[in-house]
Amino acid sequence: MIALVRYMFTTLLLSQRYLAPLLLFLGLVTVLTSSDAGPLTATYASVAGAVLPCSVWLTMALIGLEDQPHRSIVVVSAGSRLRVLLATVGTAAVWCLLLTAAGLVLPLMLGTHTLGLADLVLGAEAQLTCAFTGMAIGLVCSRLVFRRQGYALVLALVLLLAVLLGKGVSPVNIMLTRLQDSSDSADALVPTGVLLAVAAGFLAVGVAVTQAITRRKA
Repeated sequence: MIALVRYMFTTLLLSQRYLAPLLLFLGLVTVLTSSDAGPLTATYASVAGAVLPCSVWLTMALIGLEDQPHRSIVVVSAGSRLRVLLATVGTAAVWCLLLTAAGLVLPLMLGTHTLGLADLVLGAEAQLTCAFTGMAIGLVCSRLVFRRQGYALVLALVLLLAVLLGKGVSPVNIMLTRLQDSSDSADALVPTGVLLAVAAGFLAVGVAVTQAITRRKA
């Protein structure tokens, strides 16, 4: 599994398809947090919102790197489609962890804040909640599920709007609403941790759905 993740990470790195979502993330964080002096709860909520579309984009780009014959060779070498899919999720998670690290540091450089340990933990929880949700959307809208990427893109945009704007529909909307109205990171740690677990469940469902459709198509 580690070898598969290393292979996929290197392939995405060499393809440079990570650059567009990375630049989008850096641009959004810069615009949203530059010269900010408010509570870090709201700041990290804004950064988490930036992670969401970028994690969708990264996941779809990662899966779209290989055509079907090439992916079939990787599946045969790995021993199963599920192993390849899990390695894809693991690789996307590594990239999202890198975004999370940047998202924790950049607001401190661009704004004026008093930092505490609870702020860092909350920021990580918030960003990973959005990352897991975005990865789930990226999986079900990927080339593995949709042969026509135009349809996949439309569905991805619809799902993004739904999880962002649908009140009570997703852990992302609930979390962002709560954090924008909160000023104490310590009080928000447990509720955000629960929402992170729900987002991880969304990702597990996304993996299961993608695996079921991929197996059916095989």
